[in-house]
Amino acid sequence: MSTPVTLVVGAAQGIGRATALTLAGAGHRVVLADRDPEGLRKTAALLATPVPTFPVDIRDADAVDFTVGSIESEHGPVARLAHVAGVFSTASILDGDPDEWQRIYDVNVTGLVSVLRAVGRRMRERRDGSIVVVGSNSAGVPRIGMGAYGSSKAAASMVVRVLGLELAGFGIRANVVAPGSTDTAMQRSLWADPGDDAGALGAIAGDPAQFKVGIPLGRIAEPADIADAIEFLLSDRARHITMQALYVDGGATLRA
Repeated sequence: MSTPVTLVVGAAQGIGRATALTLAGAGHRVVLADRDPEGLRKTAALLATPVPTFPVDIRDADAVDFTVGSIESEHGPVARLAHVAGVFSTASILDGDPDEWQRIYDVNVTGLVSVLRAVGRRMRERRDGSIVVVGSNSAGVPRIGMGAYGSSKAAASMVVRVLGLELAGFGIRANVVAPGSTDTAMQRSLWADPGDDAGALGAIAGDPAQFKVGIPLGRIAEPADIADAIEFLLSDRARHITMQALYVDGGATLRA
């Protein structure tokens, strides 16, 4: 019987890359997927042993199902899924580009569902598995300019909770890790100078004019902080945890 694998979707950079490194370090047989082949190669090169990489655009449901089928036939059943893929932009709900709104939902919601279906159906047949999806603390707190992103992450969180309920009878868990400000390219795109670490100070301090609370712990997260939470929820140490959203944001939402 093939040894089970852990699939990391969105592994080409940022939190996804950190997740691949953390899971591999914890003993998982990781398989990496992302739409960015070069980023996948860079992530794979950081690992101690060679790992399979699968370029795929999760907006293509058929391609997703084919990719998951190929992974299982070539490398073993997917017993753990860390879904980190997502896109981000800021815009007014009233004045934003409708095409950009659609792009956010195509990846963050519909693309996520395609991955969950492809992996979850196979897990259901085997009555075994654990799923963690990376959401956002913006799913729980309204933020100016984040109508598309925040609502897509709120939708994703509910999708995972309902999925967890559907799969609980099969012994399969599904949870969300909801990061706050994390030092990634996505976060730095919000800073006046993406190359200047001083940009973190604004996130830490908050912005009363935009009704944004700062970060009580006084630091922004490193990608590894999020990856550690993912590793825990995928593991048997979290065997009695399902349908939950773990906020890893230094207290920034005050868990509203």
